Amino acid sequence: MKVLVVYCHPCTDSFNGAVRDTVLEALAERGHAIHLLDLYATGFDPVMRADEWRGYGDKAGNLEPVIDRAQELLWAETVIFIYPTWWYGLPAMLKGWLERVLVPGFAFDMPTAQRGPRPKLRHIRRVMVMTTCGATPLMTWIMGQPGRRTLLRGFRSVCHPLCSTKFLALYRMDTVSAAGRQAHLQRVRQAVASLGHAATVASDAVQKPHRV
Repeated sequence: MKVLVVYCHPCTDSFNGAVRDTVLEALAERGHAIHLLDLYATGFDPVMRADEWRGYGDKAGNLEPVIDRAQELLWAETVIFIYPTWWYGLPAMLKGWLERVLVPGFAFDMPTAQRGPRPKLRHIRRVMVMTTCGATPLMTWIMGQPGRRTLLRGFRSVCHPLCSTKFLALYRMDTVSAAGRQAHLQRVRQAVASLGHAATVASDAVQKPHRV
């Protein structure tokens, strides 16, 4: 299986980094083809500026500024998001990636008078979200879980209609014990194991997507 891991954290030594490493290791053990997209390490610019916004609906050119990021999504069959929840939602870096890359004509067809928007990333059949939250589960629920909704409803809406989803969060991140963190990493490993083994064993090295 081709798995795109979208990682979003500015610090390489964060607990989110430990989640990333656990995910990559578990995927490699099961022979999946992997591509890691580290948004901070690649220097991704999350800001959509005026000229880009004016060309948002231009299917002939709206992907040009982010063509490499689009190729990664075209390659993937599964997408795993790893990020910290800040102010109950997605980091600005990750939100900007969604806004700039999931453009009309690529991720979806715009709605018409006769029908609603149509998904175009139908080759993506699994979406996983792995995040950390400083808040409690109750407070996160009261606030409406905007990050979870954006990815498991919004991003999923442009994927295959039967796309499966999984959400895994570590709450009370600032006070959880070392043992609690290790237990969470085990849950992460088990979640990745639920994807099963790839039909053909791939290299242990992280693989880049092919041009399509």
